[in-house]
Amino acid sequence: MRRRKLIVVSNRGPVTFSRGPDGGRTERRGGGGLVTALRPLVSRQDITWIAAAMTDEDRVVAAEAGGAFEETGRDGASYRLRLVTPEPDEFDRYYNVFANPTLWFIQHHLGDLVHWPSHGPGWHEAWASYQSVNAVFADAVLEELDDDPDAPVWFHDYHLYLAPRLVRRAKSDAALAQFVHIPWPDADQWTLLPEDMRAAIHDGLLANDVLGFHTRRWGDNFLASAEKIPGVAADREGGTVEYEGRRTLLTAHPISVDTAEFDELAMSRRVIEEEEELERDRPERIVLRVDRTDPSKNIVRGFRAFELFLERHPEWDGRVGMLALLDPSRQDIAEYAAYLEEIDATVRGVNSRFGRPDWQPITLEIRDDFPRSVAAYKIYDVLLVNAIFDGMNLIAKEAPLVNARDGVVVLSENAGAHSELAPWVLTVNPFDLVGQADALAAALELPAETRQARAEAIRAHVREHDLEHWLAEQLADLDRVSAPAAS
Repeated sequence: MRRRKLIVVSNRGPVTFSRGPDGGRTERRGGGGLVTALRPLVSRQDITWIAAAMTDEDRVVAAEAGGAFEETGRDGASYRLRLVTPEPDEFDRYYNVFANPTLWFIQHHLGDLVHWPSHGPGWHEAWASYQSVNAVFADAVLEELDDDPDAPVWFHDYHLYLAPRLVRRAKSDAALAQFVHIPWPDADQWTLLPEDMRAAIHDGLLANDVLGFHTRRWGDNFLASAEKIPGVAADREGGTVEYEGRRTLLTAHPISVDTAEFDELAMSRRVIEEEEELERDRPERIVLRVDRTDPSKNIVRGFRAFELFLERHPEWDGRVGMLALLDPSRQDIAEYAAYLEEIDATVRGVNSRFGRPDWQPITLEIRDDFPRSVAAYKIYDVLLVNAIFDGMNLIAKEAPLVNARDGVVVLSENAGAHSELAPWVLTVNPFDLVGQADALAAALELPAETRQARAEAIRAHVREHDLEHWLAEQLADLDRVSAPAAS
């Protein structure tokens, strides 16, 4: 991969800072799948990374630096980090009201139209904060472009839909790209936003030279909404959009995982210790789910489907258990906190109905413990991924990569990963409990040779189409629109 200068812009950054018990400054890796996916860029490219200050100490660091400052990646590579510092109240509204849950819920089809959305004054204030925070990011990008006008800019995700237009107005010849890591819904979903807001979102995205999605399905949905909302001229065969005198290239590149990192992690001492503990207590078969406690992950329906499976297949009583390792997500947002309560109540109900003093059908663990999740990846017999909608879902790729039991993947047709893995998984509709229960039964009964063939095919695909492959495709797209940087 040829080295080049690149400005990466995302809500979260690769590190965050805090104060330790002794008063000294400490730093830890930034959280989230997006940061994990982009982190390898640091060692391969000349990166300036612009992100929001997430902690009080982040703000102190940003104030001390007065701009971008040098940081060192985990492999010793150097990069520049710039932390923007919106007003805390504005950032809270931008993130916790408009980006999450509004955009997240719309793009994952999570609206309960009888009750949500209802856009009152506070929500309109959150839209104003979303605009304001996007302007803060755009200003930081423009300052970096003043110093290095040929550096391509790569925006990420739904937090920053407006920033590209603000940069484009000031720098008409800048090379801009954006990758949307979550699903793009059909055009009618955008009527959940007032007309001016949905128009501004499309306008911002169409200021990019390249607009990337995980799958053709999400890209086609964007073309449909762009034709309907700003009224663009779309070339569906060529995957381009003409808008306000500019052409935007739409691409579909499914994100993947760092296979070498997973191989190393799977054999680490901590993971092996966790694996040994899980094996000591395992039933004959394990149905695994690993998720954040996000409503889009469809966790409650998954438990209900497992309950229906137990009801219909008494021959598996006491022989198969579901292991659910869930990372608590966004608990400062009311909808997420309520969903976690529903998860807990559902598990109690299933265990009360089918459990015995010496055995519970569902083992629920709610904590952020990735090594334990990787250990569970290694020992499952069935992996359940039944998301309502998901931009990709990397668990469907991570888990088979290290699984040692030729585990079967039961995968929602609405997960982006389904577009790649469909030939080797059992496909389910995320709303069909009977279909999911039947798929669990079928997965447990698949012949050994079929399980092995499917598992090996998924592993081979993921290794061939790994994170390095995805990054190379993104940078090749940038090269197509940034001739000065490419030369």
